[in-house]
Amino acid sequence: MQDANIRSKLASLARQHGLNVTGGKIRRTSSRFCFGVEHGDYNGTELFGVGTDRFIWLAYRPNDSGRIRLFSDNFPGDGIIDFTPGKVPSAKTVTDSWARFAYGASFILHRAGFPVTHGFDAVLHSNIPGGGMSRSASLTLNLILTFLEVNGTPVKDDMQIIDLAQAVENDYIGSPCGKLDQIMIYFAKAGTGTHYNPKTLAINYIPLGKGAIDFRIVSLDTGTVRPGLEKSTYKIRRAECDELAKLAGLTCLADVRDENLYRQIISRFPVLAPRLNYIYHAQHRFQKMLTAWKAGNLEEVGAIFRRDGVGLRDDYQISGPELETMCDIARTVSGVLGERMLGGGDKGAAGALVRADAVEELRNAVQIGYPRSHPEFAGKFAMHVCSLVDGVTVLPGL
Repeated sequence: MQDANIRSKLASLARQHGLNVTGGKIRRTSSRFCFGVEHGDYNGTELFGVGTDRFIWLAYRPNDSGRIRLFSDNFPGDGIIDFTPGKVPSAKTVTDSWARFAYGASFILHRAGFPVTHGFDAVLHSNIPGGGMSRSASLTLNLILTFLEVNGTPVKDDMQIIDLAQAVENDYIGSPCGKLDQIMIYFAKAGTGTHYNPKTLAINYIPLGKGAIDFRIVSLDTGTVRPGLEKSTYKIRRAECDELAKLAGLTCLADVRDENLYRQIISRFPVLAPRLNYIYHAQHRFQKMLTAWKAGNLEEVGAIFRRDGVGLRDDYQISGPELETMCDIARTVSGVLGERMLGGGDKGAAGALVRADAVEELRNAVQIGYPRSHPEFAGKFAMHVCSLVDGVTVLPGL
């Protein structure tokens, strides 16, 4: 039903703006929910997460004009983005427009030697909340895959897709993101968790163990607007972790798994020690979390998720007051198994693992408690109840 409604919306948008996508395709890319290790990707840790059913839908069809023409329903003020593939403006001139992602996809593919000569028309719609569920990674992957398909250049190495998508944000937009978001979206499979090992580049799918309670993943959107990662605390934390690794003679902080080495480093570098505190303990919790997931022990998964949240708040210091208010409210509901901030930090959304029969109690608690603490966001916050889905799906066109 959701896809059908969106199909009608996209068709209407295309007619309104003179874009011809009839007979083309619709690519749907998901959001993501990371169970661990949040902020672990650029520190070299293993990762585990799922795709969630908040999406970006992109309806597209090749055209004969030799130009890229796109319109986003979420940013109507930007109008139609119209440019020649391979010829894009400097990112510095489009800092306040979603167009920088389309330009960036074209720029990175051209730089990597992929032919980006064919034009296409496209219209987009998204219901991914801003901040915490990886809307930018979902958009970037969608655009990269669309450019490649339209130009008839499939990529056999899936990890190259991840690298290209990361490069759009790192090298064109200037956002210092890692690969967590792209990996968790691109490889996501419905009903299962995705495990990534950076040492081997292996992707493994881990089904939830039999006998697990009925549960929901919930995104608690604070209604705040989070700046890009390049303008946030994320950039500072990444620089601090890189600095500590360099001072300690490490490749990355994930190399610290031995307690003696851990204690030596935190005693030598007390100012940066809290960052290692989080990564070190999160790595040790990670294996316990995987074991609990395999056993269907969601109570333990939730408890570890909650402890990660405390570490992100106190040691990594990447959370924010509105995010922590959502977490404080969630903890008052007995059916909430665990909660913490999501994504880049500062603003955006918190997340919770919730028993299915406790979702409405959580909704009521948030609706009452959050606007009392933050009345300035009374009309802006939202709660999204999510399921586990495939990360990338191509649907019939319009």
